[in-house]
Amino acid sequence: MQYRKLGNTGLDVSVIGLGTEYLFSQNRNTVTPVINEAIDCGVNYFDIVFNISNYLNNISTGIKGKRDEIILTGHLGSGEKNGKYYKTYKVKECEKIFKKLLSKLNTNYIDIANLHNVRNEKEYKKVISPGGLLELALRFKEEGLARFIGISTHDVSVAKKVAESGMIDVIMIQVNLANNAMPGRNDMLATCAKEKIGLVAMKVFAGGKLLQRNRTVNIAAWRTGGMRLKKKISPSITPIKCISYALSQVGVCTVVPGVKNIDELNDSFAYLKSTGEEKDFSELLADFDEYITGECVYCNHCLPCPSDIDIGQTIRLFEVAKQELTKEIQNEYNKLPAKASDCNECGVCIERCPFEVDVISKMKQIRKLFELNNQSN
Repeated sequence: MQYRKLGNTGLDVSVIGLGTEYLFSQNRNTVTPVINEAIDCGVNYFDIVFNISNYLNNISTGIKGKRDEIILTGHLGSGEKNGKYYKTYKVKECEKIFKKLLSKLNTNYIDIANLHNVRNEKEYKKVISPGGLLELALRFKEEGLARFIGISTHDVSVAKKVAESGMIDVIMIQVNLANNAMPGRNDMLATCAKEKIGLVAMKVFAGGKLLQRNRTVNIAAWRTGGMRLKKKISPSITPIKCISYALSQVGVCTVVPGVKNIDELNDSFAYLKSTGEEKDFSELLADFDEYITGECVYCNHCLPCPSDIDIGQTIRLFEVAKQELTKEIQNEYNKLPAKASDCNECGVCIERCPFEVDVISKMKQIRKLFELNNQSN
């Protein structure tokens, strides 16, 4: 397993986490082995989306004796009525539900208290208003019942506002091939990276739609974050490529694919032992042809660089720093073994790039921002 820092929380999270939504309909004989296998393979980030008794009981059995090894996200706003899910932002009701969550999972705290499914700006204003769910989450944090505060949304504009607010530690939002060219998405991702938000990518398979190979499917807006698409799914798309794509995007700390059995879990784990060729998603972007030529997608087709520059990572830092060059981002750049100034303008990278990125020009811009400006300061 590989690990990344979850924003400013200081937590090290497995790059592959576990979304438990599809375990809801499974019995304990399925749920327990899935969770045990995930933990044994190094997964430490678990998103507990429902607060329904049978579901929580099954998960509790799976994590028994392993609480200190894992990071749990519990949702404020996800409720139960007659054994079924429903959404509520009533504070007193959410407090009772949260206490039930702690009891069912046999734990004294939740690592991330997540404001659940904030669909639009109206709901965002409601949860952050005085007396709202954010205030409840902050109280839980003061009382030691939660360590950090998160929010889940399908709305890119809401996610950006959250990142800029400074009130939230973790944002969960869909990041997948289907929303590669969605207006505002990359700006939101860069903002999250700049603000050191722990970014959790959900819907990496677009609710399974991206895995329906050789079929024409309708991908709902809530699976992409704003765009409804009708696409024929390429026969070459795989779980490995979907996960590789999501983890390559700016700011993403972990992905939480939903699985309903061991086989689907292992399909996600295949990413960890896959080759560069198996991870290569670049050809798939043509299927979502809103992509703009000239933009780096960090696919690393340009490598190896004769000057040993990690071109994708260098450009990724540059895209974040364009919004604001912080000391943290400058330090990340300074730690790179080879800098933009090491570019000898041989042009090999440009010849290899399938997206016509002018890498030499990018390196000049990067050198000016990170090195020349730094010297003048």
